[in-house]
Amino acid sequence: MLCERCQEKTASVHVTKIVNGKKTELNLCQECARELQPQLNFSIPKFLAGLFDYGTDFDVTEPQVCERCKECGMTYEEFQQTGRLGCAECYRYLASRLNPLIKRIHGSQEHRGKVPKRAGGNLRIRREVERLRVQLKQLVEHEEFEKAAEVRDRIRELERYLGN
Repeated sequence: MLCERCQEKTASVHVTKIVNGKKTELNLCQECARELQPQLNFSIPKFLAGLFDYGTDFDVTEPQVCERCKECGMTYEEFQQTGRLGCAECYRYLASRLNPLIKRIHGSQEHRGKVPKRAGGNLRIRREVERLRVQLKQLVEHEEFEKAAEVRDRIRELERYLGN
């Protein structure tokens, strides 16, 4: 697809704007997007900053605690500026500030994505057991004991396979 502005280069930036319920789409190359950025009223740093500050109601009279990773020394404020953490331990030391952000962006604080077939066999089975336990609880609550017994047996079978 060609850039809708210059009609020369391949469009790699796709802008969708919705104003008063009216949707307009614009496909631009990198250069045209850079030139039009002030008119588009969008910047990645402002977008990320909005995510970081969303829903944080801090009392102005209460001093902010400067949390710092004990491994690399990174603060949450540094993370806000760069958008990157300093090390894997930052997740633990900055958890009180990062967890709400992660939950807001991903919908959960736990990874629920795909698992590679070769590497994630046991993880997939554990997730299946978790899902079956929830189903078992619902079946018992609805007094569907025959189905519950089948689900219970399936859970036992999977747990034997896992070695539990």
